[in-house]
Amino acid sequence: MSKIVAAAAIRGARKIVKEAEEFLNKAIKEKGKDQKVEFPETAYFLPMAYALLGAEVKTLRDMVPVLEEAKSLLREEPSGSLWLPYLGDALDSGIATLLGEEIIVALRYLYGKEPQPDCVGFYTDTWMRSYGIQLVDGRMPGFAAILGAAPDSKTAVEIVRELQKRNIICFVGSNHNGTSIIDQLKEENVQMGWETYIVPYGRDTITGIYPLNWAIRSALTFGGLKKGEAVKCLKYCQNRVFAFGLALGELDDIKYATGAGAINMGFPVIADTDIPEIRPSGICTYEHLVKQLDHKKLVPTCIQVRGVKVRVTEIPIPVAYSAAFEGETVRKEQMYVQFGGKYSTAFEYVTTRDLDKVEDGKIEVIGPEVEEAEEGGAMPLGIYVEVAGRKMQKDFEPILERQIHTFLNEAMGIFHMGQRDLNWLRISKDAKKKGFKIRHFGVIIHARLHDTFGAIVDKAQVTIYTRQEDVEKYISEAKKAYQERDERMAGMTDESVDTFYSCTLCQSFAPNHLCMVKPERLGLCGAYTWLDARACFELNPTGPNQPVKKGECLDPVRGEWKGVNDFIYQKSNKTLDRFHGYSIMTCPETSCGCFECIIAIIPETNGFMIVNREFAGMTPIGMTFSTLAGSVGGGAQTPGFMGIGRLYIVSRKFISADGGIKRLVWMTKELKEALGDKFKKRCEEEGVPDLIDKIADETVATTTEELLSYLQKVKHPALEMEPLV
Repeated sequence: MSKIVAAAAIRGARKIVKEAEEFLNKAIKEKGKDQKVEFPETAYFLPMAYALLGAEVKTLRDMVPVLEEAKSLLREEPSGSLWLPYLGDALDSGIATLLGEEIIVALRYLYGKEPQPDCVGFYTDTWMRSYGIQLVDGRMPGFAAILGAAPDSKTAVEIVRELQKRNIICFVGSNHNGTSIIDQLKEENVQMGWETYIVPYGRDTITGIYPLNWAIRSALTFGGLKKGEAVKCLKYCQNRVFAFGLALGELDDIKYATGAGAINMGFPVIADTDIPEIRPSGICTYEHLVKQLDHKKLVPTCIQVRGVKVRVTEIPIPVAYSAAFEGETVRKEQMYVQFGGKYSTAFEYVTTRDLDKVEDGKIEVIGPEVEEAEEGGAMPLGIYVEVAGRKMQKDFEPILERQIHTFLNEAMGIFHMGQRDLNWLRISKDAKKKGFKIRHFGVIIHARLHDTFGAIVDKAQVTIYTRQEDVEKYISEAKKAYQERDERMAGMTDESVDTFYSCTLCQSFAPNHLCMVKPERLGLCGAYTWLDARACFELNPTGPNQPVKKGECLDPVRGEWKGVNDFIYQKSNKTLDRFHGYSIMTCPETSCGCFECIIAIIPETNGFMIVNREFAGMTPIGMTFSTLAGSVGGGAQTPGFMGIGRLYIVSRKFISADGGIKRLVWMTKELKEALGDKFKKRCEEEGVPDLIDKIADETVATTTEELLSYLQKVKHPALEMEPLV
């Protein structure tokens, strides 16, 4: 710890305790030891002394042992080394300061000197219960005790407004060179009071004890702790009351001493001046004393240092927002504009950044907005989300990314399907008429990331690209990340684990559908691997990804397990009782509507075809992708037809019970190219290195007759295999 900080805190504590002693001696002399002393409307006497020492201070006589305890905690100023490896002496001085300040303000009440002009003074138990419960149940994410004054009144207002926007209550007071933030806010006609979350406590630093003993009462009231349980009370404040001190202007000895007292409670101090910092964690959750000279970054720094979890309780968009709208579709005739699908280039991508690289709440649209779109037309779209958090991990990125599907669908008049660079969105005419803009995609994502993943996401910013050149530029970064995520599963097999994971994320569209995510079969959306599902369960144990014990193996060839059957029976609303994980012909896994590809039987060829979502042409069975999707989706088991993620095609378990990759007789040229070397490698592993050339595509066959002729010409192995039907 800096010698400068420790020395200042110890000097400040000595000044406070000396003032408390002189004031108490004066009061005893003038009024007698039996003079009653109390704060207004509280059952906790002097709350800090009651919580930390178990002292019930009712008279001046009762103050004497509290003062003696404060004096016993005073330490000598450090000398010699410029660095102390511990906080002990300064922290002891901090507790002495809190006890001394509490004595002083209680005596001021006795002499009618509190509350000070335009200030609330001591916070009564009524106010503590009314607002304190919001601190501990999460409705109010935290409170700021602001000491001093900003460089000017407009900056003071900006700081307070930034805190208000986050539902953080501001206790304002103290002064810097005689100017208090209270006066700066008055100058700008800012309404103060409990109802506005701006509460002036007093005009000197000593009155900073008011928000601190308000906090300590939370431990006694809501934590159920008893008087004198000092360590438990301080720990409760650290873990449940997300408070911090914000020092505006130069720090003097009294502010350092009061700050040391706050640090004992787990409340860090952030200053806007060039002070020595105390970065290592220990007493506080993270850093103890931090500087931030840029006032525009001051509030985000406070939130970051204290670990305040901001929740956006109401999403500011012009349409209704509720889970009730998640299954809503926007049909072509209802649509104002659409993005992605087969109509334009689009992607959505979540990536992790360092905390100082993300500006929380920053939302930008680079390119045309919705009013510049042609009605009924399509626009390119890139949703680029940057998140940061002390507990954030790269493995969590695809989990957050996949939730964009749910986040956006819950807005009335908005349709979302797919994922990654295969997403498809629509804005309805009604939503556009009500004022919904592309920017609101970012507003929703930011709010819901904080609400749903507040435990790991401290900051989130969203950039949305609507120019083709920008979308193409950033989609390459996204695709590289997608590939890296998929490659994490290399080497894992279904046999190597005893647990699969369910995914019910799409049950809003298909109530009876669920994916069974296995090491060798990712979710049909193509975005969730077994590792992703496991991580999602760790993040959200009650969420869409639940562990499923395989249990007894009923059929190793078709891939059937008793535990899986039992699970799907319950989670499919008791409409399904069996899954065959490796077959499309018997009890196939169900499909929703977010699948990347559709595999379908072509009986005449004794094989299967695969068509990907992006392909708009006709397939050999006389149906386009969209027509096929209408019969495959919805959560029903349809033997011979199934939705899949494209990487499942190169899995060893790909319809292995039905002959595997050798059964593929037709697939789009685009899909062949997309799978590239992975597909060639699988063909080699199956002993048919030239299979990729024997599989037809739209350039050689678009009808069954053309396809059969081609297969006979190239001697496709499916023609010689056991009949499918």
